[in-house]
Formats: sequence, C-alpha cells, structure tokens
Amino acid sequence: MSQVVLVNSQDKVIGHTDLLTAHQNPPQLHRAISVLIFNSKKELLLQKRSQSKPLWPLFWANSCCGNKRPGSTMLQFAQKRLKYEMGLDVKLKFWYKFNYQAQYNHQYSEHEIDYVYLGFTDKKPIPNPQEAIDNKYLSLSAIKNDLKNNPQKYTPWFKLIMKKLTSSDILTS
Repeated sequence: MSQVVLVNSQDKVIGHTDLLTAHQNPPQLHRAISVLIFNSKKELLLQKRSQSKPLWPLFWANSCCGNKRPGSTMLQFAQKRLKYEMGLDVKLKFWYKFNYQAQYNHQYSEHEIDYVYLGFTDKKPIPNPQEAIDNKYLSLSAIKNDLKNNPQKYTPWFKLIMKKLTSSDILTS
C-alpha cells in the first residue's frame, strides 16, 4: 500500500502512514496535490475518477489529484502524478494551498492540506484507466453552471477550488 505524508496543522511533516489508514475515520491530516490544466481555449481539463477509487469513485474532479508520497518535492510529485494519471508532461506553477475536511462515508474521509498547481497544454490527455475513466475540457462558466445544478457529481476539493478560480487565474501559455 502506498505511503502518504502526514502533517500537523502548520503543514510540518510528522510522519507517514499507508493511504487507507490516513483516510479511515477519523482521517489523519496529510498532504495532497490538485492540478488544473488549461488549453488555449481557456478551458479546464476535468477527469472522471475511476470506479476503483476508495473515495469519490466516478465523481468529476480537477485534471489530476493525489496524496503526496515521501521522497519528492510537492512540485515534483504533482508533475509525476499528472504524467501517471493523464499522460501529460506539463510545466506547473504553484497557485495556493488550503486545508479541508470532507466525509465520504461511514468508513472514509479526507483531511488534507491540498497544494494546487496550474498548467497549460493543448496536448491530448491519455488517461490511466486505473485513475480516470473519462475526461473533458470545459469552460469555467460551463463548469460553474454545472456545479450549481449538479453539485453531487463533483468531488468536495474541486468544489472548493472552483469557488476561488477566476478567469484571470487561467494560464494561457
């Protein structure tokens, strides 16, 4: 089982544990990444999470997301994870980080400090089917409209990110 990086509320590393243990209720605070990839039409790449995911399977999320593993920087992990999940090798820029909690079911929850990265490419993603079963590019207005009408289709961290994201944040090169 993959190890994740545990942190305290000041985001200082305090240890490691396996992925499912970190997510068992009550969840342990750990680091995560979220990547948002934009194309030249200023659309955001979304992924539909694989049914094999233990938390929020078959939900729509940002371009790539993952729980930080030991042994690399946050940026290195984000780039490696993007390549693994979506087959994209893209230069990423740190945008911001936030702390959130969300309960999935009686057994599993999230409690993460999520580092959000932005990137740009017009390359076609090649999703890893173990991670994402579908993907699409949508405009911010289309996403925000669907979030308003169908919030149950989206992961909780993506909803939080979308509350902050504006058109001026979009990378265009």
